[in-house]
Amino acid sequence: MAAASFARPLSLVLFLLLAGAARGKTVKRDVKALNEIKSSLGWRVVYSWVGDDPCGHGDLPPWSGVTCSQQGDYRVVTELEVYAVSIIGPFPTAVTNLLDLKKLDLHNNKLTGPIPQQIGRLKHLRILNLRWNKLQDVLPPEIGELKKLTHLYLSFNNFKGEIPVELANLPELRYLYLHENHFTGRIPPELGTLKNLRHLDFGNNHLGGTLRDIVGNGNGFPSLRNLYLNNNELTGVLPDQTANLTNLEILHLSNNRLIGSISPKLVHIPRLTYLYLDNNNFIGRIPEGLYKHPFLKELYIEGNHFRPGTKPKGTHKVFELPDADLLV
Repeated sequence: MAAASFARPLSLVLFLLLAGAARGKTVKRDVKALNEIKSSLGWRVVYSWVGDDPCGHGDLPPWSGVTCSQQGDYRVVTELEVYAVSIIGPFPTAVTNLLDLKKLDLHNNKLTGPIPQQIGRLKHLRILNLRWNKLQDVLPPEIGELKKLTHLYLSFNNFKGEIPVELANLPELRYLYLHENHFTGRIPPELGTLKNLRHLDFGNNHLGGTLRDIVGNGNGFPSLRNLYLNNNELTGVLPDQTANLTNLEILHLSNNRLIGSISPKLVHIPRLTYLYLDNNNFIGRIPEGLYKHPFLKELYIEGNHFRPGTKPKGTHKVFELPDADLLV
């Protein structure tokens, strides 16, 4: 009886040892990188990061916000999510040593300085979320080396300079958020080659140029659903080629310097639902077809020079992007 009682805890110990062996060790590169990051962060994060192994060891669980995966005989860090914990200081460059990282989420902190050029090393990265920080300087062109990136969230920072044309080198990109920064110059027309891009938000910057520069001959942005260019310094007319964005649902052009009349070809955008034209220098009348459009719910036209009697359409509620489009 005593031997049987002794055998049970012994078998349990052997099971735990075998399970730990099967799980494998965490690759030293990632252990070193996460411990460097740990030493640079504030107490709000560090207090929950117990032990030396970010993927957990023995009775210690993985560090909060760290996700690891088995790769051969080793474990590697594939996700790092440390957001809304008031991290202060420069972007932790050691992050760029986590070469198997697929998701990096440091949003809603107080990070400062530039994104390091070494960001291009993260070849497996799919989601990069740095919105709501205090990051600054120009965007490094090396972001264009993240070929697997699908979501890029850099809004609500202090980035400046031109939007790098290298963003057009991201074939899998679906969501591109750069609003609420200080970008200048023209929007690279090469972005129109991004066949999977669904949502582009460049609102609240200092971008110039014309819409014709962006839509070109009308063959670009085949998957684009939401286009936000509001609160910039765009000039010129609303070109007929805009109607070739046949998947467009939201077109937000408020508070620019656009001129001319509204193209009747916009009627041919089949699922156009929200059209914001307010506070520009448009003239003439609104095409009658837009009032009869089966999907168009909101048409904002205030603050222009339309002919007297030209009316808006819809209830004019403040439109907010559904939370689902912000999920990463």
